[in-house]
Amino acid sequence: MGGDGVRYARWDGVGRPFRIVTTDRPADLATDLAAGEVLVEIELATICGSDLHTVAGHRPTPTPTVLGHEQVGRVVATGAGASVCPGDRVVWSVTVACGDCARCTRGLEQKCLRLRKFGHEPITAGWTLSGGFATHAVLPPGTTIVSVPEDLPDVVAAPASCATATVAAVLDAAPALAGRRVLITGAGLLGVTATAMAAAAGAEVTVCDPDPARRLQAGRFGASALVTPDELPTGVDVAVELSGSTAAVAGCLAALDVGGHAVLAGTVSPGPAVALDPERLVRGLLTVTGVHNYRPLHLARAVAFLAGHHHRFPFADLVGERFGLTDIEHAVTAAGRTPALRQAIDTRR
Repeated sequence: MGGDGVRYARWDGVGRPFRIVTTDRPADLATDLAAGEVLVEIELATICGSDLHTVAGHRPTPTPTVLGHEQVGRVVATGAGASVCPGDRVVWSVTVACGDCARCTRGLEQKCLRLRKFGHEPITAGWTLSGGFATHAVLPPGTTIVSVPEDLPDVVAAPASCATATVAAVLDAAPALAGRRVLITGAGLLGVTATAMAAAAGAEVTVCDPDPARRLQAGRFGASALVTPDELPTGVDVAVELSGSTAAVAGCLAALDVGGHAVLAGTVSPGPAVALDPERLVRGLLTVTGVHNYRPLHLARAVAFLAGHHHRFPFADLVGERFGLTDIEHAVTAAGRTPALRQAIDTRR
């Protein structure tokens, strides 16, 4: 595979194995950085559920590609005008926005008209190191980059750029949570992160999940009550749907008290429609908001939350084994076998 070359795991499509490819040396890449570009050496990447959906063929992705969008790394070199310096430990956003289009100027950078997504783009001559399953990444201008404290464990920091930042955006769409009754449906990584954030904000949090182990996990992240889908409460102020279940969406809407807010973020694939009673929506002064991706400020909030609370909540326990980059096939298999845990790839191995 070569000595000090940069390596990445190339994915060519459903049913085809990952291939480890070696390209230029980091020093060679550094000399070719354009203005605003940043070269990062990746310390650790984690495998997100959306990566598994892609590999299984449930999510369309252009190929060949470098998957992975949850990672933490250290800046190696920068192009002119970059906002970070060599040596900085950082995480970065899934989205790359142009900053100039009508959506970006309206504060909808996560839906930029020229949006690119880290870990979701085809390999091109202009952007090969575009995913986290690699020893290095090149971050184009328009990528949000946030510094990470040295004492924040890599297994805690890596998911910040997906799960934690998404939850920060979800809760930003709700009213202030202190003293509120909050229902969260789905107790995967998003759900337990939302539980911890809401509990830390002073909410009384009920978590619903059909899996007893996941419910128990949510209890370790600050849930006041744990229920099954048949035990959903009523009269809640905020309902947060993170499972993607159509029944859970309906349950969240039914659970709201007068003036309640439902924030939906789990449904990212086509599914059955959910009935909506417009009279109840009107008379109940209800608000329903959808959230997808996140804005730059949410990544900064995610890192700040993890830095301030990772000792209180067991985020490190949510990541299982560490695999080397050459063992990525085994890592993906393990991730599919244990969906309650993220599996880690130490890209330097």
